[in-house]
Amino acid sequence: MVKKSIANLKPYIPEETMADIKKEQGLTHLVRLSANENEWGTSPKVTQAILNWGVKDANRYPDSEVTGLRQAIATGLKVAPNKLVFGGGLDEIIQLLSRTLISTGDEVVLTQPTFSEYALHAKIEGAKLVNVPVDSSGVTDLAGMLGSITPATTMIWLCNPNNPTGTYVTHQAIADFMTKVPRSVTVVVDEAYIDFVTSEKPASVVDLLSEFDNLVVLRTFSKAYGLANFRVGYAVVAPQLAKILQTVRLPYNLSTFAEIAASAAYSDQEFVQGVVTAVAKERQKWQTFLTGLKLVSYPSQANFVFFKVKRAAELSTELLRHGYLVRTGLGPDWLRVTIGKPEDNQRVQNLIQQFVQK
Repeated sequence: MVKKSIANLKPYIPEETMADIKKEQGLTHLVRLSANENEWGTSPKVTQAILNWGVKDANRYPDSEVTGLRQAIATGLKVAPNKLVFGGGLDEIIQLLSRTLISTGDEVVLTQPTFSEYALHAKIEGAKLVNVPVDSSGVTDLAGMLGSITPATTMIWLCNPNNPTGTYVTHQAIADFMTKVPRSVTVVVDEAYIDFVTSEKPASVVDLLSEFDNLVVLRTFSKAYGLANFRVGYAVVAPQLAKILQTVRLPYNLSTFAEIAASAAYSDQEFVQGVVTAVAKERQKWQTFLTGLKLVSYPSQANFVFFKVKRAAELSTELLRHGYLVRTGLGPDWLRVTIGKPEDNQRVQNLIQQFVQK
């Protein structure tokens, strides 16, 4: 028998392949601006590292401790290596944290809207969801979250910058928030898009781990590093929790290919900074464009924009007809568009303007 907590769950719907969409729509050209992928690709160092390794030792299991990558990130973030837990993308880390820390009947506090997998895995574990709407500017309502904490609260999820709104909560705001959260409640800050933040530096709250052992920070190689296909994510946690998570996680969950790719990508911070700079420049153009059309939008610090437009579903269909796939279904009349190359952004903006002004 399927357990009650998952019997009526709605699954996360992943993106269709580009090939399948092109075939279905009869397209010869398609740009996917719906999955927040890195439109600038991957560091050339990744290709070279993979080619250098070839398929050597492909018959052997990988290093379960991902020792090389672990040390590189520990050095880069200035944290102890035993504070890092790796997973097959952040999807596995989200599942791992939920499985380890949430029990039936617990309450989990979430921003609304936010990344759907937090709620999915909380439900699988039989938890009660407590949704706190973003404020009028689309920013996570930390005060509202504090007011939602009860003795049953086990976990709080903060996606920062938040997906799909793109809005960012400052380092100081989270630091103040942590002083008011009971130590019995785990606060998970998902920093999947933190590299794209330009409003303040440093933006990450990894440094707060030394003060709060109930804080967990998540990072990924899928966005700014352009390694979505390799599925590499990790959590930075207190050593005592890391030890438990290491016990629960599957062994050999990262392939040697993934570790080599991530290590090479991490070594090329110049490439990452180039991507961040390009995204920030195009993001500002998007904000100016949306303001000029008087479309409601939120101030993004991520690699996407989120805006409201009448007949959004119809507009998305029109964009797809011209070879541009954008994200729908995240709110009534809201669309999320990944920030792409300048020529694609300009083309999409022209199509949106034509649609709005019909």
